[in-house]
Amino acid sequence: MRKLGPGVITGAADDDPSGIATYSQIGAQYGYALGWTVVLTTPLMGAVQEISARLGRVTGAGLGAAMRSQMPGWFSASILCALVVANIFNLSADIGAMADSCRLLIGGPAQVYAVLIALFCAGCEIFLAYKRYVLILKWLTLALFAYVALLFIVHVPLKEAVLGAVFPRTGLTRAALTALVAVLGTTISPYLFFWQASEEAEEEHGEADSRPLKDHVADAPAQTKRIRIDTYAGMIFSNLIALAIMFGTAATLHASGKTEITSAADAAEALKPLAGEFASAIFSLGIIGTGLLAVPVLAGSAAYAVGEAYAWTVGLSYRAFEARLFYGFIALSTAIGAGIVFLPINSMSALFWSAVINGAVSAPMIALMVYLGSRPAIMGTLTLSWPLKILGLFTAALMGACTVAMLVL
Repeated sequence: MRKLGPGVITGAADDDPSGIATYSQIGAQYGYALGWTVVLTTPLMGAVQEISARLGRVTGAGLGAAMRSQMPGWFSASILCALVVANIFNLSADIGAMADSCRLLIGGPAQVYAVLIALFCAGCEIFLAYKRYVLILKWLTLALFAYVALLFIVHVPLKEAVLGAVFPRTGLTRAALTALVAVLGTTISPYLFFWQASEEAEEEHGEADSRPLKDHVADAPAQTKRIRIDTYAGMIFSNLIALAIMFGTAATLHASGKTEITSAADAAEALKPLAGEFASAIFSLGIIGTGLLAVPVLAGSAAYAVGEAYAWTVGLSYRAFEARLFYGFIALSTAIGAGIVFLPINSMSALFWSAVINGAVSAPMIALMVYLGSRPAIMGTLTLSWPLKILGLFTAALMGACTVAMLVL
C-alpha cells in the first residue's frame, strides 16, 4: 500500500457507481459476449494513464497548466467545459446510486442519503490533511473486492466467460457500438487523465527534492519504473473488477432474462430474488465504497483542470483558506451533482451522454498528451517512448472512430 499511489487510486475510481451501472447493463443485455471489450481496453488504458502520470511527474504540473501554456484559449475552454459537464453528470449518477444503495441496505429516504453523502465526500476532501486523505482513498480501493466475492456466490460458466473475454461474438450493430463506446468512455475517461497527472505533480511537490523530474533526471529511471508498476497495477485491477461485474450480472440477470438495468442500485435490487439477500448486499456495499472513492476524484479532477488552466492555487495539500477557489469548485461541483439527483432526469440517459462526451473529449485529449509528451521543450530529455506514442495515438483514433460510428449508424 505504501508503494502504490495515484495509479491504483485512479484505476479504482474508474469503477465508480456509474461504471458499475454500465458494466451491469452490458452483462445483463449481452451476457458474456462483450467481455472482450474490457480486455481490449486494458493495455490502452494503461498506456494513456502512464502518459498522463509521466507528464505530471516530469513537468511538476497538471494537464490544465500544460494546456494553458501550449494551446489556444478556445481549445482549453472547450475541453474544460465538456469535462466539467461530464463530471457533474457522473457525480450525480454516483451520488444517486450510493443513496439508493443505502436505502436498500438500511431503509429511509434516498434524498437524505444523497445530501449526507455529498457533504461527507466534499468535507473529507476539503478538510482532511492530504496524506491522511490519500491513505483513506487507498484503503477504499478494497471495496472493489465485493465484486470478486459476488463471483463466489453465483455460478459463472468458466468456458463461456473465457470465450467472451477473448473472442468478439457479436456483430457491430448500433447497439453493440453504443456498448463499446460506453465501455471506452467509462474506462478511458478524461477526468482520470487530469486526476493522475495532478496527483503525480502533487506527490512530487511533497518530496524532499520538490523540483520537477526533468530538473533532476537522475531519479527518472526509478520514478518511471514506479509509475509504470503503479499505473498498470491500477488499470489491471480496475478491469478485472469490471469483468467480475459483467460476468456476475451475466450469470444472474442475463441468465434469467432481465436485460434492462437503469442504475447500479437497480442491479443490486434485481439480484435479490436471483442470487439472494447476501449477494444484493455485497453489490450494494461495493457501490457505496467505490462511490466514496470516485466522488472526490470526479470533483477533484474538475477542480484541478479548471484551476490549473486559470492559474489558481490548486492542490489537496493546501489548506482550505490557501486555495479557496480550488476547494470552492470542489464543493460547488459536488453540490450541483447532488442537486441533480432531485431532478426528474433519467440517470441512464445522463450516463449515456456522459460516456459519449467522454469518448468525444478523450480522443483529442489523448492526442494532445502524446504531443506534449513528445516535446523536449515540455519534457526535457524525458520524452515519451515510441511504444507509448503509438499506443496513445491508436487509442485516440479508436475512441474517435467509435464515437463517430455510433452517432451516424
